[in-house]
Amino acid sequence: MISNSEMIRIRRQMQRRIRDVVAERRRTRQQDPIPLLAPPPPGADQEVCVADNGPG
Repeated sequence: MISNSEMIRIRRQMQRRIRDVVAERRRTRQQDPIPLLAPPPPGADQEVCVADNGPG
């Protein structure tokens, strides 16, 4: 059975790890922002024509 002090230690360790991960993700987002309205890739707005080769 885990003692009360051990449970507190584990909980604090988990909170510290979560806080570290959140901070790392925040730093990553700030360094490499994702554009909200990215331009379409070249040729994305072109019409696609399908050839009609007649009956089967």
